Amino acid sequence: MGDRDEPYEYAWWTAEWQGGMAADVRGRGHALRVDEPPEYGGEDSGPMPTELLVGALASCFCIAVAWAAQKKRIPLEDLRVYVRPSRAPGEPRHGRYEIWVDSSTDPETLAPAVELGKRYCWVTNTIATPPVLDYHTGSPLG
Repeated sequence: MGDRDEPYEYAWWTAEWQGGMAADVRGRGHALRVDEPPEYGGEDSGPMPTELLVGALASCFCIAVAWAAQKKRIPLEDLRVYVRPSRAPGEPRHGRYEIWVDSSTDPETLAPAVELGKRYCWVTNTIATPPVLDYHTGSPLG
């Protein structure tokens, strides 16, 4: 998973409004549509931004646990990570994430990989210790 301190040039990710509540997101050669469901004014032509966040958490932790199992030589034939968010009461944000790790590998055998995965999952680490957000107007590309 790489040295935590090594320099890495992150790709720019861009969201471009497509009208209504939809935006096209592009970065590193990938593209996807983000939209809200009709009850929130969208057309449901893609996942909601908050669903992408939950999906990022689930997928990153899944990959981190699989990597950790390999490092610890824990046999792993299958792995699923389920994440259920809960809204923070009265606030426009999630207040809790329930994370479930499921595998045919015995839970006690898998536990060390789950613990190591917690240390190496960038998404859960970023959520647990939020970064500084700097907002700007205008194009960053000049």
